[in-house]
Amino acid sequence: MARFPKRAGREVLDGHPRLPEWITRERVKLGDLHGMKKDLRDSHLHTVCEEARCPNRTHCFTQGTATFLLMGEVCTRACGFCSIQSGRPSLLDPHEPAGTAERVAALGLRFAVLTSVNRDDLPDGGAAHFAETVLAIKRRNPGVGVEVLVPDFLGDLDAVARVVAAGPTVFNHNTETVPSLYPEVRPAGRFERSLRVLSHAKLMGSALYGSGFKTKSGLMLGLGEAESELMHTFEALAKANVDILTLGQYLRPTRHQLPVKRYVHPDEFAELGARAKAFGFTTVYAGPLVRSSFNAHEVAEMQGISIA
Repeated sequence: MARFPKRAGREVLDGHPRLPEWITRERVKLGDLHGMKKDLRDSHLHTVCEEARCPNRTHCFTQGTATFLLMGEVCTRACGFCSIQSGRPSLLDPHEPAGTAERVAALGLRFAVLTSVNRDDLPDGGAAHFAETVLAIKRRNPGVGVEVLVPDFLGDLDAVARVVAAGPTVFNHNTETVPSLYPEVRPAGRFERSLRVLSHAKLMGSALYGSGFKTKSGLMLGLGEAESELMHTFEALAKANVDILTLGQYLRPTRHQLPVKRYVHPDEFAELGARAKAFGFTTVYAGPLVRSSFNAHEVAEMQGISIA
């Protein structure tokens, strides 16, 4: 079968598919979350939840969780799916690692997720900053799990090793989509480069920490991928020894990003999750509103990772 079968939820509005009810029913008014948002902004820390207009920010903020966006709010790349501002970033804030650790403590988080904009302007792509933040959180918050969702560091495996050496609980790098869609979805990325990053992280992490070290990657669906391409991508990620796979629906952040080609029905997500699991992933988390860092603590606990 070359393409997924048509399902309900593909009604078209202004040339684009209308949001189906299984997406809209999960929405919560952002105005009800003013307290959490103000607290984060007053701390002068950025969250990818806000900067990337994540559709799950209502859910996560309501639960008192957030994914911290390190190294500023300006990215050196311009991916077709992302609403984060592209341009020339500012200098790194040397106080950000300690400040992030303090915010993790203040929010009472059990599991902290760290991601960043791409910083191709830095010699190590920001790997040292990631490592310093992981170490700061672990010192300030003993027992708290830390997931890092890193860029590809332009394939610099020494940078990958530096992050792994800091001891994150989960090392995450998203391939985002199938290789054929990279030119429009992730033009500065390279699928094979991402596989090398994940494979090297797993190799080094296993040597340092044993079976407790986990790697993770995620894909967005609905950008025009073919079913056969997804199966090949699952296979490639499994061969890179990725432990955890997340599959979610691509949702257009603003009209300036790529349009949604189709909305994948929850039943299809369940089916794809089962098929992905057959490739050998220990955990597959699939659903319309699944994002790489969404309920990251639950995904980690599925792996048997002990979290304070």
